[in-house]
Amino acid sequence: MDQHQHLNKTAESASSEKKKTRRCNGFKMFLAALSFSYIARALGGIIMKMSITQIERRFDISSSLAGLIDGSFEIGNLLVIVFVSYFGSKLHRPKLIGIGCLIMGTGSILTALPHFFMGYYRYSKETHINPSENSTSSLSTCLINQTLSFNRTSPEIVEKGCLKESGSHMWMYVFMGNMLRGIGETPIGPLGISYIDDFAKEGHSSLYLGSLNAIGMIGPVIGFILGSLFAKMYVDIGYVDLSTIRITPKDSRWVGAWWLGFLVSGLFSITSSIPFFFLPQNPNKPQKERKVSLSLHVLKTNDERSQTANLTNRGKKVTKNVTGFFQSLKSLLTNPLYVMFVLLTLLQISSFIGSFTYIFKYMEQQYGQSASQANFLLGVITIPTIATGMFLGGYIIKKFKLSLVGIAKFSLLTSIISFLFQLIYFPLICESKSVAGLTLTYDGNNSVASHIDVPLSYCNSECNCDESQWEPVCGNNGITYLSPCLAGCKSLSGIKKSTVFYNCSCVEVTGLRNRNYSAHLGECPRDDACTRKFYIYVAIQVINSLFSATGGTVGILLIVKIVQPELKALAMGFHSMVIRTLGGILAPIYFGALIDKTCMRWSTTSCGARGACRIYNSVFFGRVYLGLSTALRFSALVLYIVFIFVMKKKFQGKDTKASDNERKENCETIYYNTC
Repeated sequence: MDQHQHLNKTAESASSEKKKTRRCNGFKMFLAALSFSYIARALGGIIMKMSITQIERRFDISSSLAGLIDGSFEIGNLLVIVFVSYFGSKLHRPKLIGIGCLIMGTGSILTALPHFFMGYYRYSKETHINPSENSTSSLSTCLINQTLSFNRTSPEIVEKGCLKESGSHMWMYVFMGNMLRGIGETPIGPLGISYIDDFAKEGHSSLYLGSLNAIGMIGPVIGFILGSLFAKMYVDIGYVDLSTIRITPKDSRWVGAWWLGFLVSGLFSITSSIPFFFLPQNPNKPQKERKVSLSLHVLKTNDERSQTANLTNRGKKVTKNVTGFFQSLKSLLTNPLYVMFVLLTLLQISSFIGSFTYIFKYMEQQYGQSASQANFLLGVITIPTIATGMFLGGYIIKKFKLSLVGIAKFSLLTSIISFLFQLIYFPLICESKSVAGLTLTYDGNNSVASHIDVPLSYCNSECNCDESQWEPVCGNNGITYLSPCLAGCKSLSGIKKSTVFYNCSCVEVTGLRNRNYSAHLGECPRDDACTRKFYIYVAIQVINSLFSATGGTVGILLIVKIVQPELKALAMGFHSMVIRTLGGILAPIYFGALIDKTCMRWSTTSCGARGACRIYNSVFFGRVYLGLSTALRFSALVLYIVFIFVMKKKFQGKDTKASDNERKENCETIYYNTC
């Protein structure tokens, strides 16, 4: 008898051990798969941000339209977030996440597809240079209309190119691809977190979420490295002879292999979706039990079905839910603390999103850095700094056991310090480039009040130049000219990138003596003073990012404490919707629209329409870009001070210190929004 009982206990123990092992294996597999999806999500996002300037040039569109394309991700996210959040927990969550990753990957690949249908990139649409191999020519007049000059494209070719371009607004595919990526990304966060919360061991959820956060940082690291590498490659690499390309990565017309980044991130997302289709809905149940439960569900009696499908009761329940929803929403919107917090975080995040969207363009235009250099430097700076700041913020709150008001004050302090460092950016704005015909007269002797319709000078008035042409050359006097013709050059030697122009009459009159008045292809580089400012800018960027990350990520903890516990989920959802709609979608558009106002010379499409900007007024650009970001952050600081004042009055005398368990719960609840 004792032996029989012992055998039963042994069998039960073995069965229990099997269940634990099965649960452990299934859950660990889910965590591993979710980690890959987090990396894929972050990789796709950073690739889009780094490619936005390349996309703008490739499709000949304005910055505001490029901002709309960037915001289409949030549009896609908003379309399905409510359905995913509500119905997702009732369905097979791993499979839904898998479908999301698949859609996300498909969106990235769709974004890259226009590259294969648009034909070769023409960086000089109006003209082209075609000097013969190792040719040296001496022309009696300026280069325009000469055999070995920059020749205008024939009307027939222009008309053909115009018809092709006007019939194929290819940027729409990028817009739709990014929107599809936003739709696919939606289930990863909320469903992944809820799955972990349901099936993780008690007290382990915050550890798993923290690990996912850390692993997800691998995505931006990979993205910055790939973005820097692909930005060096010419857009049509593999299709054209690169030795025939005469522009360099520092040229404002240069377009890197932007499409490669989307192909890599798309394939990675699709690959990351595969494991989810083989994971169970509930890791605690073995496969047989799940099949039995499914069979029992199918074999329900008619009486049971009729009870569950009582339409009258269901209708009453829906009405009650809808009424309750609007009452809850009214309760939130009449909570002054909540409304102020939503507004101040909207201002902060709008400043961050708008600045980050165009920071690569800013570094290129302000400091003369190539896209590849800007991508690499920002990757090296941003990732470690933000990770350190996030960890430091959480550690300080835990170490000093800050109260609710204490957390708010800490977040305000870091925001003020970050704001003060932001002000240092203004003295680091470089002077506008010396460009004849835009910032200087064509003879290079005087500055001009406006870049519009600068009159020709005696040094090039006889050249019959096309003033709309953009083929910049750098004179050996340090001044950039819009074209060799407008520089008054009369001869050339060399081929492609090494082409040098001689006897340039506009270069000659600037006071050089006993020298060849020559110019070479490309804009003149920034001076040493501007380069020194760039290094200071990078150092300030590190400090600014550290304080922004330290206070910004912990500040979001406040939202779950200033509303009633039963309204916590709705408060987070409404906050996310406002931030995505007014911040994620609108901020890149109005930042881009204001940046467009600083453009001095636009490209011209084959149809003669305005294309992408070739050169900006760097002083005006810096003031607009930094000024808008600073104004948003200052407004947020003012609101933050009022917010803390009202909070102190409301919570005065109350114990607002959060226990460790509450803090863990808060972190788990808000994880998706902070990331």
